[in-house]
Amino acid sequence: MQEFTYKEMDDGSYCVMTYEGDEAEVKIPDTAGENGCITVLNDDLFKGHEEITSVTIPETVTDIGEFVFFGCKNLKQLQLPAGLQTLWGCTFTNCGLEEIILPDGIKSIPSYCFMDCADLKRVVCGKGLTNVRAWAFGGCDALKELNTGTNNVRISPLAFEKRPIDR
Repeated sequence: MQEFTYKEMDDGSYCVMTYEGDEAEVKIPDTAGENGCITVLNDDLFKGHEEITSVTIPETVTDIGEFVFFGCKNLKQLQLPAGLQTLWGCTFTNCGLEEIILPDGIKSIPSYCFMDCADLKRVVCGKGLTNVRAWAFGGCDALKELNTGTNNVRISPLAFEKRPIDR
């Protein structure tokens, strides 16, 4: 079973608001409503769904909210849409990712984005990245490679430090 609820945005696209399900492989539909494209994944969408091993995200998604994959401990790899532009804080906190490739549209890795991803070994950033915020990779003890490409990327001196989340 996989059930999603949606909210129409001002521009006619849709935000995936909630998810109910218990399957390991999740596929977010490409459209909602009257064939409107999905552009946003709402905060907490898959939070705590430890059964999830893979999520297929529509190529139209440009924005992934806070805590979307928080606690998805069996999610090992994830292909992000090429047009993705924004990740919010704690998007992947405490999930099982081992490797991720960030698309060119991601300009900043926000605070707490990957915090406590204990299995994360490799992050490859797209050519648009300019900034890695404080605590982005705190608790990522297995991280061996952060490939920021040839850009002049500002990496906070606290990017690999761990700090409790205020929520």
